Amino acid sequence: MLKIVAVVGVLALSGLLVAAALRPPTFRVERSMLINAPPEAVLAHVSDFKAWRAWSPYETLDADLQRTYGGAERGVGATYAWAGRKAGTGRMRIVSATSREVGIALDFEKPFEASNAAAFTAEPAGEATRVTWAMSGPAPYVSRLMGLVFNIDKMIGRDFETGLSNLKSVAERN
Repeated sequence: MLKIVAVVGVLALSGLLVAAALRPPTFRVERSMLINAPPEAVLAHVSDFKAWRAWSPYETLDADLQRTYGGAERGVGATYAWAGRKAGTGRMRIVSATSREVGIALDFEKPFEASNAAAFTAEPAGEATRVTWAMSGPAPYVSRLMGLVFNIDKMIGRDFETGLSNLKSVAERN
């Protein structure tokens, strides 16, 4: 009986490991929202890292979040580093900025190391602007294995939805 349980356990574990290996080697999380403001007005809140305190859901994770701004005041070359107990440690750098898109290089140090790309696009949609917040990057094997248990899209997606809702309030108020 013990032998059968061990064989079933090994087969189940092997199945999980194979399932993780077959998952895509990259990930992408994306959410969109209509905002009643021009694209340039919306992206002005994105291309200035100091303005993120008014809308980013990650800014409220730690009351004592340490922030360091550098490089350009806004747009290409602007940098933002953070360190906090809940928010972890990382750095962002704006690598591209146009009237319709802001591209960001995103490097996490803690609680895990990762380098991803984030982008905010703003496309006219009638009287409004469709704003999309996306993040993509490599999915190492451990991430793919964790993805069998945790739905990363839902976890990060909720944060993006909250952030876009906050951005909508800020942009429409101005």
